[in-house]
Amino acid sequence: MGVASNALYPCRAKWLRRTQAVCMLLVIAVSAGCQRTPAEQQIRQAIDAAAAAARANDTPGVLDVVADDFTGNDGDFDRRGLHRLLALRALRQDKTGVLIGPVTFEHKGERIVASFNLVLTGGNPGALLPEQSAVYAMTTAWRQEGGKWVCYNAAWTR
Repeated sequence: MGVASNALYPCRAKWLRRTQAVCMLLVIAVSAGCQRTPAEQQIRQAIDAAAAAARANDTPGVLDVVADDFTGNDGDFDRRGLHRLLALRALRQDKTGVLIGPVTFEHKGERIVASFNLVLTGGNPGALLPEQSAVYAMTTAWRQEGGKWVCYNAAWTR
């Protein structure tokens, strides 16, 4: 005889359908967990762009992802203060190193909170090793303005 038909083995057919359904659900769940929403991708790209600009001492490049009404650490820092700090580092031609750890996202309505660890290093341009370094736990809040995501608030602890 030929291949056994599912009609002859109804339990086998039911088991096979259930197994296929479970496999499909697992594939959907895993792929949904691995993919980021377009908003998360855009925010991650903005974080990466700001880090690249900081490495190049490009103050306008960093500020490009920062909202005009930005506040940091409960109002202790604003966009103007950030501009001064970045401009001073650029003026001194400091060598800035920036490393960003994995980013987690939390959706809060139309806004998104992105959290990550940030490692900053700095020193003289000719130095082989950085003279200073610090690790910060960052929590940043993002909103959309004119079709792009901007950071309007950040909090950090060393």
